[in-house]
Amino acid sequence: MTASSLRSALSFPPMALLLAAAIAGCSKPPPVEEPLRAVKVMTVGTSTFDTAPEYSAEVRARIESQLGFRVAGKILRRQAELGQHVQAGQVLAQLDPQDYRLAADAARAQQTAAATNRDLASADLKRYRELREQNFISGAELERRESTFKSAQAQFEQAQAQLASQGNQASYTTLVADVAGVVTAIDAQPGQVVSAGTPVVRIAQDGARDVVFAVPEDRAALMRPGSPVTVRGWAGGAELEGKVREVAASADAVTRTYAVKVAIDAATSPALGATVYARPKALSQTGAAVLKLPTSALRQEGSGSAVWVLDKDTMTVRLQPVHVATADGNEAVIAAGITPGMQVVVAGVHVLAPGQKVSLYQGKSSAPATAAVVPAAPAATASASAGSR
Repeated sequence: MTASSLRSALSFPPMALLLAAAIAGCSKPPPVEEPLRAVKVMTVGTSTFDTAPEYSAEVRARIESQLGFRVAGKILRRQAELGQHVQAGQVLAQLDPQDYRLAADAARAQQTAAATNRDLASADLKRYRELREQNFISGAELERRESTFKSAQAQFEQAQAQLASQGNQASYTTLVADVAGVVTAIDAQPGQVVSAGTPVVRIAQDGARDVVFAVPEDRAALMRPGSPVTVRGWAGGAELEGKVREVAASADAVTRTYAVKVAIDAATSPALGATVYARPKALSQTGAAVLKLPTSALRQEGSGSAVWVLDKDTMTVRLQPVHVATADGNEAVIAAGITPGMQVVVAGVHVLAPGQKVSLYQGKSSAPATAAVVPAAPAATASASAGSR
């Protein structure tokens, strides 16, 4: 460096140097390119609905009665036990009968007094009739005696009816089974004071059995009396065939669902109260042509669902809203939003952004999988590569 150059550099203002350094420090760094994501995709194709809707149900007796005493009182003993099979006429429970026995004794005494008055009036009437025949008394006197006898007779009949009523009241202190069946509930215990009609024992009558389950409002209209229903036990066993016997006319106040009763053969019915699964054929869509996607392809977007669709020309993805109709096993049935031939991302959906470039990840043993195809629909291949984040 020459002497004139050195003098020129030393004469440059220090503030200008600081300003140049500050400007260089405030400049934006070069943008960082997003990583190229490897995703797993499948080609949308028409497939068939494989599963049928099943509803959890319970086996119940067609007729289930709540039995209670016809009179009020204190329960002395209860012979019925939960789950016990009882026969018609078998004693289920007993009230304290003492008060009713005393009332019956009082009615019996009133009947005896009324019978005595009647007999006395009858004897007087007989004697006055003889006197009338001899013209010793007038006809009006005989009529008064006849009226007295009729009144005594009526009082006797009233006392007789009262005694029969009190006798019935005393017999009502014993609760007996009116039909053969199984005790399904105990609603009162010994020592408890119950009023007339209070449920004490519930009995499921022997005979016909129903399978009862509930369906939502949009399915209730499809359930018709007489339509077939397949029933299978929760613990396995042979499947049973039944028919819809009754569909509730109004929805349950709490669940807003409609109860459906299916009649099955009592001889092959599972145990009373057993849990079973009902598969109504009226609601089955097995074999119908649908569009299905794995649940891993769905993304929650606002109040609905969406999927990432791959543009093969630009190798970018875009967000496509879809309407999910129902589920078929572990797959979602799509009602609208996609068409056969689209390529949808089924793995890595949580790390993508609209317009992002992606690549198809090729695994070590990746092999294209062919989606199920309805014979009448065009074939659709589901090519899938193993996905990674």
